[in-house]
Amino acid sequence: MQPLKDLSAPKAAKIRFVLSDIDDTITTEGRLTSRAYAALEQMTAAGIVVIPITGRPAGWCDHIARMWPVFAVVGENGAFYMRYDPLAKKMFSHYFAQASQRQINRQKLNDLSAHILHEVPGCGLASDQNYREADVAIDFCEDVTPLDEAQVQRIVELFQHAGAQAKVSSIHVNGWFGHYDKLSMTKTLFAREWGLDLHAQRDSVLFVGDSPNDEPMFEFFDYSVGVANIESQLHRLKHPPKFVTPSKGGEGFVDVAQYLLSAKGLK
Repeated sequence: MQPLKDLSAPKAAKIRFVLSDIDDTITTEGRLTSRAYAALEQMTAAGIVVIPITGRPAGWCDHIARMWPVFAVVGENGAFYMRYDPLAKKMFSHYFAQASQRQINRQKLNDLSAHILHEVPGCGLASDQNYREADVAIDFCEDVTPLDEAQVQRIVELFQHAGAQAKVSSIHVNGWFGHYDKLSMTKTLFAREWGLDLHAQRDSVLFVGDSPNDEPMFEFFDYSVGVANIESQLHRLKHPPKFVTPSKGGEGFVDVAQYLLSAKGLK
């Protein structure tokens, strides 16, 4: 990984879209700081399209799409995206799976999560599970005593053995049925909202993240950035980000915003 400052100013000046994970990327130790929120506002005011790409649940994403200064949000690791139109006062949502399939998957995930909780003592359902529509989040360090690496890997294996997808974030193991991830739904968003091929837009897109569930984005984008706490997750990554910020968490996100705004002559 190269320091963020090694991303040349002329290339940084061409960035039109900033995609970002939320937990431990925009937030710091579970909190959205005033500086990180201001960075969202400043980039949006400068004409940069900001889109959170998160593992967090549909209930949270409805709030984020409505109330944060962002264009849209991809949630539950790519199960859907939501976009709120403030003029029409209407929420637009697009899901990977139809409602009937989501209902079938929910029952399978309920059974599987009960099995995982039994097999891996100390883990728990994420506190935001009631607000999820398409996945199960198993907490290994947010509201439970942190589990060790072997226990986290065991959770992943139990999901995979059942035929589910499994991704590790900085706080949860998320599991779901369906062949999608953060990247696939981001591609869908760009195609549906702007008629754009995301691959052809890579020179104008920067992604910021911090954990293994961001790996498809790290691999795909030439301008992928890890906030400094990515260092603790490198052992889980085959494809690390290309650049890294000097600061951790939300301050790393602020580093990115300030660097881009400066490159555009707006700071």
